[in-house]
Amino acid sequence: MPTKITELEDTERGKTILRIEGSLMQEDAILLEKIALDLREQRGRNITLDLADLDFLDSDSAPIIKRIEREHGFEIEGIEFFLQTIVNEAEKNHN
Repeated sequence: MPTKITELEDTERGKTILRIEGSLMQEDAILLEKIALDLREQRGRNITLDLADLDFLDSDSAPIIKRIEREHGFEIEGIEFFLQTIVNEAEKNHN
């Protein structure tokens, strides 16, 4: 499934959210980092990345997501839901 990035405005929290859906491969993660940095520069405020709707995150893109959070200070949401979904799928496939 291709990566889909949707920009949302959360007026209650006063922030821009990038919702990432589908599969996130290394090239997609690099592009996501660039988009988030460009948006932050244009808007003058931080961006939140919502990963709850990811179906797949490859091992090469995971360090890029961590760098986006650690080095650039972006907030990451939904990763707990994503990880729980993976665990549930693995358990279902194992039985």
